[in-house]
Amino acid sequence: MAESADIHELYEESVQNVENEVQFLQNTFRERSGREGHLFREDFCGTASLACEWVRQGPEFQAIGVDIEPSVLEWGRKNRVARLTPEDQARVSLIESDVQTVETPKVDILAAFNFSYWIFEERAQMIAYMRRCYDALKDDGILFMDMFGGPESFEETKEKTRQDGFTYIWHQAEFHPVTNHMQCYIHFKFPDGSKLKRAFSYAWRLWTAPELRDMLHEAGFRDVTVYWEGEDEDGEGNGEFTPSDTGEADLAWIAYIVAEK
Repeated sequence: MAESADIHELYEESVQNVENEVQFLQNTFRERSGREGHLFREDFCGTASLACEWVRQGPEFQAIGVDIEPSVLEWGRKNRVARLTPEDQARVSLIESDVQTVETPKVDILAAFNFSYWIFEERAQMIAYMRRCYDALKDDGILFMDMFGGPESFEETKEKTRQDGFTYIWHQAEFHPVTNHMQCYIHFKFPDGSKLKRAFSYAWRLWTAPELRDMLHEAGFRDVTVYWEGEDEDGEGNGEFTPSDTGEADLAWIAYIVAEK
């Protein structure tokens, strides 16, 4: 089963819900700016599923996806962009480039999701990237980022989640408390016992919420708001995010940072 599996399909089924993400982006942008956002840029876009979902909103919506890895972009073109109608396809632009240097038209919304921007492990490099995002936004544009945290994020651990037909394994293999550098992997295991080990590999710095908020302000953003996830009756995340000045002292959490220009 591992030999015939597609790691990009497995990844998206395990960690992405682009329909909910588009809804959160649009609703939050409307609440913060007082208007509807139309031009969207997805940094570290990978397969560009989010960019493709964005243009499905209607003919006035356009998306730009930026990623440095040509093979992943090509997979996205064949397996995600190609599924769109010809009219929608024309409104998706995928760019093979470094997000630190790419030049695009100024956008309403810029998103850096799936914690990919944590590849910038030095503070100066992170602020430089945030300033690039600031410059890429229209005058009332908004930057959206996600983050995770909690005591469990500072541990070397594995978390297994059963999916339909496979098990998703998030593996925090190394954590260095002096630098907050972490080495993480995604593995997949199948009912026949076969495995895809290290299907994805991430070398990141674990940035904390106060650090990210401070750097965004230093990069020029006037207002930075953390959107915290609510809980269901079992105490699990319910996928609904609202502004919070404090958060909750959970063992593990995921949140969004919304930075207004």
